[in-house]
Amino acid sequence: MTPQINMDTHIEKIILNKTKAEAIEKTELVQSLWSGYGEIRRCFLKNAPFKSIVVKHIKLPGKQHHPRGWNTNISHLRKLKSYQVEMAYYSDWNGKLNNSCYTPNCIYSKNLNGEAIIILEDLNESGFSVRKSSVNISEMKLCLSWLAYFHASFIQEKPSGLWDIGTYWHLDTRPDELDALQDLGLKKTAKLIDKTLNECQYKTFVHGDAKLANFCFSDDGKRVGAVDFQYVGGGCGIKDVAYFIGSCLYENDCEKFETELLDYYFSVLKSALIEMNSSMNFEALELEWRFLFPVAWTDFHRFMKGWSPGHWKINSYSEKLARQVIHQLNSNE
Repeated sequence: MTPQINMDTHIEKIILNKTKAEAIEKTELVQSLWSGYGEIRRCFLKNAPFKSIVVKHIKLPGKQHHPRGWNTNISHLRKLKSYQVEMAYYSDWNGKLNNSCYTPNCIYSKNLNGEAIIILEDLNESGFSVRKSSVNISEMKLCLSWLAYFHASFIQEKPSGLWDIGTYWHLDTRPDELDALQDLGLKKTAKLIDKTLNECQYKTFVHGDAKLANFCFSDDGKRVGAVDFQYVGGGCGIKDVAYFIGSCLYENDCEKFETELLDYYFSVLKSALIEMNSSMNFEALELEWRFLFPVAWTDFHRFMKGWSPGHWKINSYSEKLARQVIHQLNSNE
């Protein structure tokens, strides 16, 4: 019996050609892409250099179905650009990383007529098969170490082909959510928050969606790899750190572990920059990014309150930081 491949014939042909496989033995759905823009599948290959690969197939939906109702042209164009950015990242930048911030190797990527395909190394097959929905502090530090090495690798680089300003919640790409924001103090200060982050002296590339779901843990629990580079771009690295911590911890633990986690991140970042023979003034960088940590946290909080006002991440810790940041920035104006 012929196995059910569940894949368009032209995509199957591309995979066979680029992997030199004799056949695709089976596929499994990893996940559907946000708002119906395609899917990610794991393909098991016969007589190929790879036992399995992961295929990201971007295919524009006939009708958009955003799970929270943001079916605007702005949203559509942002998603389209995000896939182009991801392809550019894998083509031009991914090879600059070392194993301290492991990412999948890109085997092939191509724009097709109204769709695109990205064929990637399967991190499961490479020893990063564990996904976690919750983590302890030691596991969080593995992810922060990945981020530190990622940021060190691209310190002061120009994000050619990527988002000029990374992160999926960047203000200029989220006018609908800003318009929906009911917190008038936050709404009024949104541009100042954005300006403060964008004008930082020490820039790098940010992953842009460094949530727990995008980290793959090694089988022995000692390392992580990361995926999903649709929103990688320029900016202050502390934005990734604030977003990641907020994706893992509830409000009480955010306050409890903030100092420990930031101290760890900066210690690894310093080591990574030394390892890479950077001439960066680390003390000045750390001073600036520590100051911007609550600003970055408030920037994401601004997005969340406009996008999904009832979300669990909108908590008293975030509200407190936001009030402090709003007061401080407006006082300095």
